[in-house]
Amino acid sequence: MIGPLRRLIDFVSGWRSLPPYELVSYVLMFASVPMLAYGKHRFDGSLLRVLVPTVLSLYAGFFAALIVNDVTDADIDSVAHPDRPIPAGRISKRTFVIVAAIFALLCFGFAAAVSAWCVLVTMGTFAFALVHNKYLKRGLRIPGYSELFGSTQWLAVGVFGYVAVWSGAPVERSLEVSLPLLGALSTSRDELLNMLLLAAFIYSIDTWHDIPEGILDIEGDRKAGVTTFAVSFGEKTATRLSFAMFLLSGPVGVALFLRTSLSPLFLVGFLALYLSMARYPWRMMRSIGGPEMRAACSDAGRKGFDYFLFCFDLIFLDLLVQHLLKR
Repeated sequence: MIGPLRRLIDFVSGWRSLPPYELVSYVLMFASVPMLAYGKHRFDGSLLRVLVPTVLSLYAGFFAALIVNDVTDADIDSVAHPDRPIPAGRISKRTFVIVAAIFALLCFGFAAAVSAWCVLVTMGTFAFALVHNKYLKRGLRIPGYSELFGSTQWLAVGVFGYVAVWSGAPVERSLEVSLPLLGALSTSRDELLNMLLLAAFIYSIDTWHDIPEGILDIEGDRKAGVTTFAVSFGEKTATRLSFAMFLLSGPVGVALFLRTSLSPLFLVGFLALYLSMARYPWRMMRSIGGPEMRAACSDAGRKGFDYFLFCFDLIFLDLLVQHLLKR
């Protein structure tokens, strides 16, 4: 068992250029959402019993989704990312599907350790991801479909984290739903609104960084029939949409601070991060049609994902500090 697991870890570590800070940030991101959903309640063993399998399930699901994307987009990657495993010939599609299945089983197993509700969220996410990547992204001619709906896959992080707490951490709340096979789920109107606000936060940031990557992949996407914003509306309009989504993430992040249990520590860190990141979408706007545009899009796509991760790092650190000060 140790041998195959070791080979799997070695393969994943050399599969993509995933820097250590990014791998750590995923842990903090996946832990931060149930901590945020737990609100002002004192952190105890019931939260920990939800937190650990939530992080493990989302981490396994992240790798499964990333591999599925590599399999379904192999023809696009052969143009835009020829160094990836399938275009480069380092692995076959069949073998990669088996690796994805292993991660998917781990994802479902850890979700089941939280609650049946989390298994339902996982099933819905996987079903959408498979249909989206395999069929809808290439079959539907909705303008900008790829980024409009591709970013919704990250919403699973927010939904899973909140549902994990509502179904797995027994705290009295005003709204309760109980269904056969799924069991009880307890929430409130305010918490539902907080989850929706977190979803808007995730969507605005992820769409900001997705659009520049679509601009970089425009030739491969056009050949494959994928309708990104760049393919549908041109690079100039796509760049403006990306800039608008970045601007939107600022007030949504402040609203998240105002509505949830986040403290001024998050607000100060978030505003500093937001202002420091502004130069990347601005540089992209200024480079429209110029020779620096590809470099500007590359920077915006990469830094946009860093911004995405660091926002959740801030949420995690803020809530952890609050917990330690209460002890």
